[in-house]
Amino acid sequence: MQNTINIRNKKAHFEYELMDKFTAGIVLAGTEIKAIREGRASITESFCEFNDRDELFVINMQIDEYSHASHFNHKPKAERKLLLQKRELKKLSKEVKTSGLTIVPLRVFLNDRGLAKMQIALAKGKKLYDKRDSIKDRDNKRDLARVKKNFNN
Repeated sequence: MQNTINIRNKKAHFEYELMDKFTAGIVLAGTEIKAIREGRASITESFCEFNDRDELFVINMQIDEYSHASHFNHKPKAERKLLLQKRELKKLSKEVKTSGLTIVPLRVFLNDRGLAKMQIALAKGKKLYDKRDSIKDRDNKRDLARVKKNFNN
């Protein structure tokens, strides 16, 4: 089975300092998984949140409607449940409640069996000066790569 689907949240690495990473399953309807297999999903504006029963949900995940579906299509911005082990959920819940961290989705991918998985991370928001440092480092790496390329030619 092809698993070339790799939908990334590029903003997450810039906006947040990532602590721990987890891989979670996603509860999806039939047309949702078909749309993800077409690559028609976005997680740039999404975040994760616990409900009152300590279940983890991803909010604002955009999965476009499946093109070949009839009137049984899904809602593009519905809340979708994430599946983790109980001890992982307890750890995440405790960290979010006590230290004010947030849970950010990093990427959506298909595993070897064709199931959709989401990589999430426990994250802390960056300050403005941290973002400036990130921009400076990125520019320096780009300039260094350019010099190396010209030197090798």
